Amino acid sequence: MALTAKRLRAAILAGTLAFVAAPVRAADEAEVKDFLLDNGLELVVIPDHRAPIVTHMVWYKIGSADEPPGKSGIAHFFEHLMFKATTNHAAGEFDRAVSDIGGSNNAFTSYDYTAFHETVPPSALEQMMGFEADRMRNLILTDDVIKTERDVILEERRSRIDSNPQAVLEEEVSATLWQNQPYRIPVIGWMQEMKQLNRPDAKAFYDSYYRPNNAVVVVVGDVDPDAVKAMAERTFGKVARGPDLRPRIRPVEPEQNTKRTVTLTDARVSVPSFSTQWVVPSYHTARDGEAEALDLLAEILGGGNRSRLYQQLVVKQGIAADAGAYFQGTMLDATNFTVYGSPRGDAKLADVEAAVDAEIVRIAKEGVTDDELERAKNRYVRSMIFARDKQDDMANIYGSTLATGGNVKDVQEWPDRIRKVTADQVKAVATRYLVLDHSTTGYLLPQQQAGN
Repeated sequence: MALTAKRLRAAILAGTLAFVAAPVRAADEAEVKDFLLDNGLELVVIPDHRAPIVTHMVWYKIGSADEPPGKSGIAHFFEHLMFKATTNHAAGEFDRAVSDIGGSNNAFTSYDYTAFHETVPPSALEQMMGFEADRMRNLILTDDVIKTERDVILEERRSRIDSNPQAVLEEEVSATLWQNQPYRIPVIGWMQEMKQLNRPDAKAFYDSYYRPNNAVVVVVGDVDPDAVKAMAERTFGKVARGPDLRPRIRPVEPEQNTKRTVTLTDARVSVPSFSTQWVVPSYHTARDGEAEALDLLAEILGGGNRSRLYQQLVVKQGIAADAGAYFQGTMLDATNFTVYGSPRGDAKLADVEAAVDAEIVRIAKEGVTDDELERAKNRYVRSMIFARDKQDDMANIYGSTLATGGNVKDVQEWPDRIRKVTADQVKAVATRYLVLDHSTTGYLLPQQQAGN
């Protein structure tokens, strides 16, 4: 998955994004260049000359939430198919080319986008662009290729989802939280529909969405923007523009007025846990300032070891082994705000849940202090500075924003918008959206707790 605010915060707290004062500057916002090729492909270049490497990412504005009804999993399935043979390159040739130069490559699928990425020396950038441009339109899709890779994704579902109680519960919670939006369908797909995916399905999906006018290319590293643009024109620029795509208009979530619970008991579970989720606006759908306020609310409530939940439940009361909150802001449609926890020692799960609920109610009634808001803002603004120290973080931040309706300016102005959030705005979003009677809670319980 793309880098979320939660993952970025975790990386900073773990020290993995340590800011290094180097004589050569990290990426400067003023140097970020945004180009549009004649065939509709958007190219964003972020120079960073501190090390002779470059990260190249191709983002397609197509994810699992865009799939045709009954074809769940086809977006992720097609991510796999993109590594097969083309009319110009044998299967595995791309991977070997990356490996031979000591680089790395991979791909991922989310609800709103599919992305492919390589990290290589700058001298290999145009070669990577050539490979990506080639597979954008020249895949060879045979029945044998489809069957082989379909078996791979079916086994992936068995190993990653069906054999993991936490993953099974998360799927069921999502299917309960979302009553109408396609986010209720898992990215990997439902097993019975995945088994039916075939070559005509794959070909129709490929022809519809894998086009330059549905793609964003992000390049971060030791490069010159104008030189990168010239490379893109020599590679991606030769790919014909596809038909204009219809606007990405999806079913809208209705007003939610009930509290729902989902419970899974399993013998493999040793420590019980819970999570409660609410439907909230994303950066793409929120009113001015609301998404930023939700981000800061998540940070203050449960964003790390200085948060209210951690300090109250883990440090002071000692009843929780884990407690936190997060806001998945970079989504095309409405998104979710989540709190979670698990007990420690002899404490009961119900005690942890009640303590989490109490902190939510407290913020909704009393708001947050100016001091904790300022500290949360400082952590968030610093997170963007620290992110500049790692190429793939910058590529993920820009790519996920542009693939979900945002633009370069949105990324660059985000710290200023965070700085402008008031305590009243944080209290307002807590009061408006974190209503316990309009939530979905999932419980993961050991087998012996069944029926308690």
